[in-house]
Amino acid sequence: MKITIIGATGMAGSALVAEALRRGHAVTALARSAEKLAQLPANPQLTTKVQDAFELTTNELSQADVVIDAFATAPNLAFQHVDLAARLVAKLRATTTPRLVFILGAGSLQTGDDHHLFVDDIAKDPQAASFLSIPQNQLKELNFLRDVDNVNWVGVSPAADFHPGAAQPYLLGADELLVNADQQSATSAGTMAVAILDEIEHPQHQQTRFTVADK
Repeated sequence: MKITIIGATGMAGSALVAEALRRGHAVTALARSAEKLAQLPANPQLTTKVQDAFELTTNELSQADVVIDAFATAPNLAFQHVDLAARLVAKLRATTTPRLVFILGAGSLQTGDDHHLFVDDIAKDPQAASFLSIPQNQLKELNFLRDVDNVNWVGVSPAADFHPGAAQPYLLGADELLVNADQQSATSAGTMAVAILDEIEHPQHQQTRFTVADK
C-alpha cells in the first residue's frame, strides 16, 4: 500500500516508517525538519518531504491508501492535535480512501473501578503540569472523531508509559487502560508500529479507537 506518515521523524513516526518499509509498503514520510528526515534509513520505497501538515491538500492526501497522523507538538500548542484532526477530516469528508489513522494519547482511556479517565490521574501529578495540555487535547481530539461518521478513520491509544523501544508481543483493548500480567502499563514505539500496520493490513476497527500495550 501507499502509506503517508505525518510526523515521520518522531518516536512513533520513525518506528512506523521502519515497520511499514519492512513489510514492503511504499512510504511517504512527512516532517517539518529536512535534517531529521535525512536521518531516516535510505530505502527505494521511501519518499521524504518537508511538509507543513496543515497545508496538505485533498489531492495530496488522496494519493495515499492510508494516512497516519503521528503528529507531535509542544504543550503550549497542544490544541493543534485537534486542529489537525479536524483539517484532515474536512479534506476527506464523504470518502473511504485514504483511511485515516490517528495516534491518540492514553489519557482518554478509562481506568479504576469507577472507570474514570486516566487523564484525571495524570492531572493529579504536580510534575505533569508542564505537559498536561497534551493528553487533555488528545482527549478532545478523540471526542471530535467520535462524531465523524463519513470518513474512514481509526484511532489508537498506547498504554500509560509510551516509550521508545523494539516491538513486543501485545495486548489489545478498547477503552480501558491495559495492564499486563506484571501490572505494567506500557507500550513501546515498536509495538505501536506493529499494531498499527497489523490493523492497516487486516482491518478490525472502523470509526472507533482501540488501545495496545506490551504483553
